[in-house]
Amino acid sequence: MQKILFDLDIYPYQIDFMGHVNNSVYIQWMEVGRVKLLDALAMPTHEIAQQGFAPVLVQTHIDYKSPLYLGDRAQVELWLSELRGASAVMEFRFYNDQRVLVAEGTQTGLFVNTQTLRPKRLTADERALFTTYLASTADVHSS
Repeated sequence: MQKILFDLDIYPYQIDFMGHVNNSVYIQWMEVGRVKLLDALAMPTHEIAQQGFAPVLVQTHIDYKSPLYLGDRAQVELWLSELRGASAVMEFRFYNDQRVLVAEGTQTGLFVNTQTLRPKRLTADERALFTTYLASTADVHSS
């Protein structure tokens, strides 16, 4: 299984009144990850939209463990824990510069037909693209 890995700078506008990265920023970082995943699969959102389907979120869950501050750098890992006919569950891990886990979360995404707004099942070829980033049971237990 491969993971999408990327680093993010932290900017002053992302800091809340408590002096650390605001919780809503993690949701924005998840969006960055989803775009990077689709780009890695050669399925950028603007191209799949032209094909009549689009990814939408149906659920987000985040557990915050430790704060990030201005001057820190966030490191993000993303992979899939489930792949269904029209949906996938994405796993996110957020680390600080010292590789300490600061947050973890999941998002469930659904592909929809842009005309009918009904779920769009992935073709066999599209599913095959996602399996590169799909964790097996062994991967989950070794993490």
